[in-house]
Amino acid sequence: SKTLQRNQKMGMVSKKLNTDSQNGIQFLVENKLLQHTAKDIAHFLYKGEGLNKTAIGDYLGKREEFNIGPLHAFVDLHEFIDLKLVQALRRFLWSFRLLGKAQKMDWTMEAFPQCCCLCNPSVFPCTDTCYILSFTVITLNTSLHNPNVRDKPSAKCFIMMNHGIDDGGDLPKDLLGNLYESIRSEPFKIPEDNGNDLTHTFFNPNREGWLLKLGCGWVKMSKCHWFILTNNCLCYFKYMTDKEPWGIIPLENLSIHKVKYPQKLHCFELYIPNNKGQLIRACKTEADGHMVEWYHIIYRILAPACDQKDKWIKPI
Repeated sequence: SKTLQRNQKMGMVSKKLNTDSQNGIQFLVENKLLQHTAKDIAHFLYKGEGLNKTAIGDYLGKREEFNIGPLHAFVDLHEFIDLKLVQALRRFLWSFRLLGKAQKMDWTMEAFPQCCCLCNPSVFPCTDTCYILSFTVITLNTSLHNPNVRDKPSAKCFIMMNHGIDDGGDLPKDLLGNLYESIRSEPFKIPEDNGNDLTHTFFNPNREGWLLKLGCGWVKMSKCHWFILTNNCLCYFKYMTDKEPWGIIPLENLSIHKVKYPQKLHCFELYIPNNKGQLIRACKTEADGHMVEWYHIIYRILAPACDQKDKWIKPI
């Protein structure tokens, strides 16, 4: 189907973009999967389907003329109204990985205070104040929570660090003290993309590709997933580049056969042969991120074409 074909192409693009962000965006535009506008690129990066946050940060941090528009549009997609500075920073810094190179950090962070001050004009009437304070808060986070930093700054030191940053004046000590305590008690959650996950388990699968998992409601319950066949398990992911599966179906003691339904000609089913009230035991990811056991009488799966269906049935 067109949806499966588009998802396959988008999955390829996600992998490409995760290794080369600039050319990945260009490929999307050239293949008419994305319009070459700042707004559309920003929405794609903000939604982040299949993208790792290092790649998003790499694209936003490039000092190319066109990248200015997507960077500002990306920041504007964040909701900062009625948030304290540290809350806004936590939200912002979780949406991408702020790369450590000073020039990229400076370039990326320039857009943040403009949006933050626009959302909260009574807090920081001057964007320069917000910009400098944001940097000192990020520096404080590193100093307090990096084990390689031996001399941890005190609240008094942090207040002195910000002396005169408000257009020559000082910010209220209570404000700075609360910022210090917030960072001291809860460090920023920085996306790592460091491979400490299940990726190695799925590195060399017997087969992988987009399939449609059919539900009882056929159309309403049917969902397209990236499937991987490995270690006698059929694993499916929400997106091609996800590190952990959305669900796992152990294939031990299961059989497979082709089936045909109206308008669903490339379908196959997983079932328990000579079933006497037994259910297929599997697991799936709940909304809160933890896995639970799940049971099915049968799994119906639709391939994009007849030859694809046969290529899945044979190794299973």
